[in-house]
Amino acid sequence: MWHGWGGGWGVVTGSIDSKMNETYRRSRVSNDRSACNSSALFLTAAAQNLLCLKLAEELGVRLASPWVSWFKAASLPAIVSLLATPYILYKIFAPQVKDTPDAPALAAKKLEQMGPVTRNEWVMVGTMVLAVSLWVFGEALGMASVVAAMLSLSILLLLGVLDWDDCLSEKSAWDTLAWFAVLVGMAGQLTNLGIVTWMSSCVAKFLQAFSLSWPAAFCVLQASYFLIHYLFASQTGHVGALYSAFLAMHLAAGVPGVLAALALAYNTNLFGALTHYSSGQAAVYYGAGYVELPDVFRLGIVTAVINALIWGVVGTFWWKFLGLY
Repeated sequence: MWHGWGGGWGVVTGSIDSKMNETYRRSRVSNDRSACNSSALFLTAAAQNLLCLKLAEELGVRLASPWVSWFKAASLPAIVSLLATPYILYKIFAPQVKDTPDAPALAAKKLEQMGPVTRNEWVMVGTMVLAVSLWVFGEALGMASVVAAMLSLSILLLLGVLDWDDCLSEKSAWDTLAWFAVLVGMAGQLTNLGIVTWMSSCVAKFLQAFSLSWPAAFCVLQASYFLIHYLFASQTGHVGALYSAFLAMHLAAGVPGVLAALALAYNTNLFGALTHYSSGQAAVYYGAGYVELPDVFRLGIVTAVINALIWGVVGTFWWKFLGLY
């Protein structure tokens, strides 16, 4: 269903006027930056979120009711960022065309041509509601998130919304599954062998030499974790390589465990718009050809600072209110 809406809007944007390319180009930048905050808002919004919590469990940090705890801690800073980021980008990267009176009529015409919502689309909506509900209340019901996902997939297969060829064609999903299998196992072995603990102890001693309090150490480690992503072309790869080590460093520096685990996980989503290769969605937006590379890097660091300020200031008070530290 959403693919249809997106396709209809794509036709509309291509039909209005060539000047709309400039507006569309700038809206792409805003969408990319907003996607980072929406990915951080929900536990199930991005694959790396679940990987972060799995690796945190390896180090003894566990969340009660993971989906609810994640959403509660992310809600206020994410919503503020989702409201503020498009407005700020609109001011510093304003579109040339700001009024498109023909767009609603063209969109309505294309949607009318698409016809009413089909049976399969209603089944998809219902299945998604079921899956999210089971993720939210799974712990109370005694159902693991993996079981909820498999149940939802089985419903789609049994009712004919999807077939097995559709599943096989999702190369990115299989790629993520392969990465998870390797990275989770590797991270677990590094933890079991004591390498992560040894590295974190060395860094903690280095930070203690500067007489840093845990809030100061927290800021230094979070900033380092964020900026290192310039060297990575995958959020999942970044998590697999560095999340466990940085979480252990936080713990060794005295940062509360749940706060450290969640902040690093949210950070993993926020650097998704840093460059044109920093995340899957960033590559798609840049690959559409509407945004110049210098603009990507310039706006990437600008929005990084904006998000860091919003999450740092709003998050500090919000997480204190929630009792995370």
